[in-house]
Amino acid sequence: MDLKILLPFRIFADIKNVNSIVAETSEGFFGLLPQRLDCVAALVPGIFTYETDSKSVHYLAVDKGILIKQVRRYWFLFANAIGGSDLGKLHESVEKEFKDLDENEKNVRSVTAKMESGFIYNMIKFRKE
Repeated sequence: MDLKILLPFRIFADIKNVNSIVAETSEGFFGLLPQRLDCVAALVPGIFTYETDSKSVHYLAVDKGILIKQVRRYWFLFANAIGGSDLGKLHESVEKEFKDLDENEKNVRSVTAKMESGFIYNMIKFRKE
């Protein structure tokens, strides 16, 4: 399967031997078991959970993404995702990530404001000449 057409998403994981998945779409939560027919689902921000044959449960905090199931193989494609097996640590990681994003957003807004004021200043200066 050629997944290059699904940009801006990146493949977070290509996992075989998944026993179950719980994910959320705009229509609500749903679960997948291995016998389910192949499918594609557009995911919304939230916690994505899957269990492998080893009975280990994995959690992903995702913003938006796509789930593709083909036979016993699953592709998880997300714009942004943070994974973990401990929900407490995952919560801390997500909080830290949002704080970093907030700081980056403040910096971008500051630079944009400076560029806009410089543009306006040059336009006024140009009109006077």
